[in-house]
Amino acid sequence: MKKAVIALTIASLFNVQACSKAPENNPTLAAESSQAQAEISSSAQYQALADSFFKDYLALEPIYATFVGVNDHNSEFGGDLTEAYLKARHELNTRYLAKAMDIDVATLPDDLKLSHDMFVYDRKIELVNETFPERFIPINQFYSNLITMIQLGSGESAQPFATVEDYQNWLSRLEGFVEWIALAQQRMNEAIASKVVLPKVLVDRIIPQLDSQLVNDAKQSLYYAPINQLPVEFTAEDKAKLTADFQAMINGKLLPALTGLRDYFKTTYSANARASDGWWGLPNGKAWYQHLANKHTTTTMPVEEIHQMGLSEVARILTEMDKVREQVGFKGDLAAFFNELSSNDKFFFSDRQDLVDGYMGLKDKINAVLPAYFNVMPKADYVVKPVEDFREKSAAGASYESPAVDGSRPGVFYINTYNLKAQPKWGMTTLSLHEAAPGHHFQIAIKQELESVPEFQRFQGYTAFEEGWALYAEYLGMEMGLFSDPYQYFGKLSDEMLRAMRLVVDTGLHAKGWSREQAIQYMKDNSPMAETDIVAEVERYMAIPGQALSYKVGQLTILKLRAEAEAKLGEKFDIKAFHDQILTSGSLPMAVMEQKVGRWVKAELAK
Repeated sequence: MKKAVIALTIASLFNVQACSKAPENNPTLAAESSQAQAEISSSAQYQALADSFFKDYLALEPIYATFVGVNDHNSEFGGDLTEAYLKARHELNTRYLAKAMDIDVATLPDDLKLSHDMFVYDRKIELVNETFPERFIPINQFYSNLITMIQLGSGESAQPFATVEDYQNWLSRLEGFVEWIALAQQRMNEAIASKVVLPKVLVDRIIPQLDSQLVNDAKQSLYYAPINQLPVEFTAEDKAKLTADFQAMINGKLLPALTGLRDYFKTTYSANARASDGWWGLPNGKAWYQHLANKHTTTTMPVEEIHQMGLSEVARILTEMDKVREQVGFKGDLAAFFNELSSNDKFFFSDRQDLVDGYMGLKDKINAVLPAYFNVMPKADYVVKPVEDFREKSAAGASYESPAVDGSRPGVFYINTYNLKAQPKWGMTTLSLHEAAPGHHFQIAIKQELESVPEFQRFQGYTAFEEGWALYAEYLGMEMGLFSDPYQYFGKLSDEMLRAMRLVVDTGLHAKGWSREQAIQYMKDNSPMAETDIVAEVERYMAIPGQALSYKVGQLTILKLRAEAEAKLGEKFDIKAFHDQILTSGSLPMAVMEQKVGRWVKAELAK
């Protein structure tokens, strides 16, 4: 409910009271009136609190503000490694948690009770998070400001480049980025002293990424892209000045800073990188990893329980895979079937563009069946693009980027075309369902388009919910009739196997002392994935521990809630209405989602 709506509601209530008989003469009316006023009061209090928090948070995280379409901070980079930032973040979470706990939750309507639960959960998890030294690892090969800034500067992401001021804002942000690079090195020096460093193999992946950004001529730099896209309406004088300013920034400040960072990684940091591959090798690493597992799955499941869940799921999916092998008449064993699927040229494209075009064709096929399963669908569209050259060697096989909040840019389904043998045709349907519609594109775009929730709720994300939904979307593809081809169904099983193996491998690496090589071999033994893909996956888990656990945990939770709802509601169960419940409050922690679905089932039974 927006502020204007709240004000209107309050005014309407007062008008109704003025036109009614005095409620004190009717105890029932008096009680109802008192409850309504309390609800409006607490709702207004919570809404104001949530709005104020979001504004303060965007001021603290200016790049995030740009991504959510708030352009007030586009000239700022942010000081996420400074002591001032760390103090401000702590004070922000502490102050707003205390304010949230002062609200009379019992008088909130159900939708705001849910929002309040999310808000309190976030503040508490962030306060725990800051007790671990994440500032000591500001860069990894999978994602960091080094990658984000190139994407923003491409002119095809969230950073606007429509006016001269936009260009000047970007130059100012680059100034902050140069300062951040120097500060990152200071933090990594502290990390070396504290022995909180990356594994050597990940350092070896970062260095080529930095090398690719180092060119002698500013005009060849990835950061020069905005100058190649100068709006035609700019004056010749503006164009000349901006071009000169960009060249001065890139040659005079940015490239020297990036060169220094590359040299730092090659010498100082690399020499002090750790030999262990998992978080267990860090000081207090096992406790830190359990926290990360909790944070990403939004549960309190012990790491060992997650590991065993993974082993069970791997065994189940292997059985299903063997059934497909028998169905298609393959004579060898499952290992030989894996080899056939990963090596026979008929299962792969030979041209990068053909792969991208294939996904665009799938988009139309999937879109045709979506109305039978969803009442609510996103207004924003999505497009399919190849992963950019500079990051394709270390990037995942596919990913999704949300659309612009103002509708000016569609969502992007990125497909990695670097190694076509890592992108089998039989895996296309399930990957499209996961990354695009009705997976990430539906969940994230619909969330951004919500109008009756606090702003933070439109942009907040929980990995377990978002990745759990995307994996559930793959499951839904079976009901949609999209896996009638046994090879495409095998692709669905293969992707599900990836998520099941992640439970085993991530926990193995970070809690059980597994080596990188042990993790790679486990995935080779249990899936037909290309080795390059497996290596990139394992190194991703090494860089961002716990994140990969969220997929299966989230999916199994959604499936459990659906099964329980179907059992209780019987013929009253409506798949579209169930999906409405999951998608129309934004991203939710698992416990909050369970509460919401439980209330919906109870209300449906009462009808």
